[in-house]
Amino acid sequence: MNAPRVDPATITCVLADDHPPIIDSVARHLTAMGFSVVATAHDGEQALAALVQRRPSVCIADVRMPRIDGVELARRAAAAAPETAVLLYSGFSDRSLMNDALDAGARGFALKDAPLGDLVRAIELVAAGNLYVDPVLAASLARPQADESKGLTTREREVLRLLAAGDTYGEIGAALFLSPDTVRTHAHHAMTKLGTRTRTQAVAVALRTGLIG
Repeated sequence: MNAPRVDPATITCVLADDHPPIIDSVARHLTAMGFSVVATAHDGEQALAALVQRRPSVCIADVRMPRIDGVELARRAAAAAPETAVLLYSGFSDRSLMNDALDAGARGFALKDAPLGDLVRAIELVAAGNLYVDPVLAASLARPQADESKGLTTREREVLRLLAAGDTYGEIGAALFLSPDTVRTHAHHAMTKLGTRTRTQAVAVALRTGLIG
């Protein structure tokens, strides 16, 4: 199942990348899809300044930029512009880099070699408060480490996996033949076992430790 589509007209974006052709092509595509690109930046310091000034819904940022890289940008943005979801846009499907990004507060990780339609979907999801991980990278994370299971049940993992895909409690209930309240209970149990306060944090921990993919 897919989460309900967010109206692109309600989403403002800042693009940050030190390669102008990438900024140009992504900006054109997002504009054509109805998003509002309110600023662009060619390094991390410019990007952070744009986030503070423009307060966009989403910042799509390259991982490797001059002055401040994407991971550090996500960390600083969490304090300077908490209303902005930072979506890292990388050419590298690296597990340790993904871990660093989630720890820094990034809300998503998209790969540059994926279709631009996937980037659009990622922007919609993180703007709506969900977490996004490129499916190729998620597959590489789906190798649970034996000492990190945290006692999650199969059902709790499945609920977290569907939450990671952006599904609502109602949609998950319909898919698993459960009531939304039961789904919410499974999510709460998973949050407790993982030591997190929100479902987004629980999904991030589950992805980082390979419990879901």
